[in-house]
Amino acid sequence: MNIFKKNTTIPSQSTPLVTAIIVAAGNSTRMGGINKQFLLIDGVPVLIRTLQVFSKCELINEIVVAAREEDIPKMYAMIKDYEVLKVTDIVKGGETREESVFNAIRRSSPLSEYIAIHDGARPLVTDEIIVDTVETAFRTGAAATGVKVKDTIKIVNSQNVIVQTPARDSLWAVHTPQVFDRKMYLSAVDSVINSEQFTDDCKLIEEYGREVTMVEGSYENIKITTPEDIDIAEAIVYRREAND
Repeated sequence: MNIFKKNTTIPSQSTPLVTAIIVAAGNSTRMGGINKQFLLIDGVPVLIRTLQVFSKCELINEIVVAAREEDIPKMYAMIKDYEVLKVTDIVKGGETREESVFNAIRRSSPLSEYIAIHDGARPLVTDEIIVDTVETAFRTGAAATGVKVKDTIKIVNSQNVIVQTPARDSLWAVHTPQVFDRKMYLSAVDSVINSEQFTDDCKLIEEYGREVTMVEGSYENIKITTPEDIDIAEAIVYRREAND
């Protein structure tokens, strides 16, 4: 059942329609069971900060949120209160990330040509990052934002002994949004064996045999995972506000 009026914005003929899929169905186990989507960053819920950025982005035409069933009424009220206009639906998330994304895609506009999958718990994403990633996907079919790894990475065995040191200049930490041609993504879901086990949507496309282009984003695009991340996020918000 649709709980929002369908207010998908239709793009010009030259611009494909893009649906943002906001994944907010996690269990927040590293937050001690407290749903991080409802935690406040300078007085504004994490999920609302995420949705506001996507709603203001000109390349995003609609937003569908995938959430835990028990959280949907609160999210519905919150989105209404903050008037996040491009949200067209909140759907029940699945047992896996892929299932949550698939449930959201099913409720998106049939006119949608691209999907921009984003973690609800990455509230500091910027319009520039979204635009850069979406436009790259328009050209290549699949794109993801991320940052180059700063630290030296070690691969260790089961005894915690270092067995390899990969070259740092080839390593990236992948973030979201991750943007894909919709038909390609759905074809990959149908074709790739055990795809429900993947925790990263890029992995699905890689296993499908297609390339994913990385777009350099920002180290500020952090994911709220543990309690100290809220303090870090607030510090970033305060600095941004001071620089505006």
